[in-house]
Amino acid sequence: MVARLSKNRKKRGHVSAGHGRVGKHRKHPSGRGNAGGQHMHRIMFDKFHPGFFGKVGMRYFHKTKQQFHRPTINIDKIWTLVSAETRKKYANAGPNDKVPVIDVNAAGYFKVLGKGKLPEQPVIVKAKFFSKDAEKKIKAVGGACVLVA
Repeated sequence: MVARLSKNRKKRGHVSAGHGRVGKHRKHPSGRGNAGGQHMHRIMFDKFHPGFFGKVGMRYFHKTKQQFHRPTINIDKIWTLVSAETRKKYANAGPNDKVPVIDVNAAGYFKVLGKGKLPEQPVIVKAKFFSKDAEKKIKAVGGACVLVA
């Protein structure tokens, strides 16, 4: 910024430059950052950030993320994993006819959850995990759930 445009230029000749004589403009009068959260700023922390201090829960040493990796997909999105032609091809399949197999694992999902509705069309779904709702809805349509290791 050009010096002549800075707000400071207007304050030339006025002793305290708008910061007052009594209070004075000092560097960090109440400490830097979150200093004083348990002392002079206690009321503010308790009021606006309850639970900021302290611990909660158990410690888990050497927690590795890969064993908890479980991407999910809902059954209302399951048909998006295969092409529209596949769905039309098997649209009026009878109980003894071939049925499309949707491999959820291949698409990068491990668990199938039960949100939404499935179209009235039997389907075989392969996954590592199924929720109770998902299993119930897939079987209600005439499909099957296949567990894959």
